[in-house]
Amino acid sequence: MTQPQPYVPTAREQKFLESVEDARYEREIISGLAPFFHEKAPADMLNFYSKDEVTRLQALKGTDRDVEARMPVKITRHYYELARTSAAIQRIVKADPAETMDLAGSEDPGNQMDYSPVEGLLHKYEMGLMYVVSTCSAHCRFCYREELIARKQIKRQDGTIAKKGLALIPEIIPYIKQHNAAVAKNGGVHPETGREKLREILLSGGDAMVLGNAKIAAWLGALAEAGVESIRIGTKDMAFYPQRFDRTFLSMLDRFHETYPQVGLHMMLHFEHPDEFLAKDAEGNYVEDAQGLKQWVPATGEGMRGLASRGWLSVENQAPIMKGINDDPDALRILQREFKRAGGENHYFFCGRDIVAYKAFNVPIETAWNILNESQKGLSGVEAHARLSITHYKGKTEVAAVTNEAIPGLAGSENGVLIFKILRNAGSAPDRGKVCIVGRNPEALWFDDYEDRVLFDEAGLYHYARVSKSGQAPGRATLQHGSPALAPAAAY
Repeated sequence: MTQPQPYVPTAREQKFLESVEDARYEREIISGLAPFFHEKAPADMLNFYSKDEVTRLQALKGTDRDVEARMPVKITRHYYELARTSAAIQRIVKADPAETMDLAGSEDPGNQMDYSPVEGLLHKYEMGLMYVVSTCSAHCRFCYREELIARKQIKRQDGTIAKKGLALIPEIIPYIKQHNAAVAKNGGVHPETGREKLREILLSGGDAMVLGNAKIAAWLGALAEAGVESIRIGTKDMAFYPQRFDRTFLSMLDRFHETYPQVGLHMMLHFEHPDEFLAKDAEGNYVEDAQGLKQWVPATGEGMRGLASRGWLSVENQAPIMKGINDDPDALRILQREFKRAGGENHYFFCGRDIVAYKAFNVPIETAWNILNESQKGLSGVEAHARLSITHYKGKTEVAAVTNEAIPGLAGSENGVLIFKILRNAGSAPDRGKVCIVGRNPEALWFDDYEDRVLFDEAGLYHYARVSKSGQAPGRATLQHGSPALAPAAAY
């Protein structure tokens, strides 16, 4: 195998990199359950797990139901302090034996690796997503990337089995340049996939903010020099460890913007519940000022103001709707209202993905739609931008509507219908905007729970085949008798 050539920064890029200041961060992380099992955690944190919880979790160690084998356990001091007065936050990071009662689910949700032309890069849409690190400051139990965080072996499209690798600048940058050169030479679309320029990149993982400033800057500079027009940084550190958004990080962003003013920057935050950023009093009530305005946790508010004050930088929030965490219209209403008031935008809410053990976390799809719809009553138009998305193998799909009444003349709609609409589609996006209508199933957690009640499917959600070559759009497959061919759950 040919080794990639060492990456050499340009003079402009090098000048930017030399301006970056790194800093030390004391996240005070507790990793694993052993510190709680053996009373090695800080004394004031030992009560995070009760004696009964410790006993039940210890009994699972080394068995098929070992919760840490499914998803590593991790928490920061900051997040623990918030969790003391929040059942929702506890549910996000506390391991629970119920997680492994049913281990059904996909080892590679969405068959993401079908769209990985270079290790560590997913190139499914006009945007690329990169795994730049395989951990976070703390670990959500419902994590969509539990296979990456837990460093599990994944079966690839070619049949090989290996852990997901991380993106490396000397491998990613040549791919971007080669792809975009082929697009330019072919009149604006790629000759094989029909896709346009790779113009946007999401730094993800894991959590990109676990990296130091210099490493983040190295990615920003290299991507900008490669012609990427817009860069997103995905992070939950504003909840887990807001002190990360300090002077040195903000100064690095300032220097990047001064050096590459034409490149858009977007911070993609992940708040699931308002308890993650709103201050509470001793009784657990949100703190309000004299005007009745809710106050932010000091460190989180400072970090958010630092981002929101930079007009050239957008700050957006997206979150899944999870059982026992934020399946509450009032909580989501407060989250959307207060995040917008602080200068952010509400991007997406998600239905849970079909990760391993998804049944312990996912809210039924129709319930999630009703919760979000109810939460947006009373919100203004600028506050209620977020839509409900669920990621099908073919692409990001909106849960657009759920009806309570039958549609006259449409058999199978007697109890109402659910309408899916494809928002983002792989390759040249041939199916974007197309819809699929299914008869309601209030217990449905995933697409295959509607398999027997498909009424109309121009989107091909239940009638498709996997891609044969990385980057192409999925095709369509038909069973021998002409009925829709639904791929197994692992294919979404």
